Amino acid sequence: MSDFQGRAREMAGHLQEKLGEFTGDAKTRAEGLYNQAAGQTQQQIARLGDVIKDQPIPAVLVAAAIGYLLGRLTR
Repeated sequence: MSDFQGRAREMAGHLQEKLGEFTGDAKTRAEGLYNQAAGQTQQQIARLGDVIKDQPIPAVLVAAAIGYLLGRLTR
């Protein structure tokens, strides 16, 4: 997944939402909102991947800290 794909999906979702509003079709509007959220998620995942590639050591340390905290909380 890339940032471009996320942007494209978000924009398509926005158009789909507006089409649903124009036609009064709640299902089309809901699908548009879903696609917008999915597109934004794809963009964030792509950005996170870029940060991990640029700064691998801090990313590993953060992941280890989160794993440690989750392990402590679930005991």
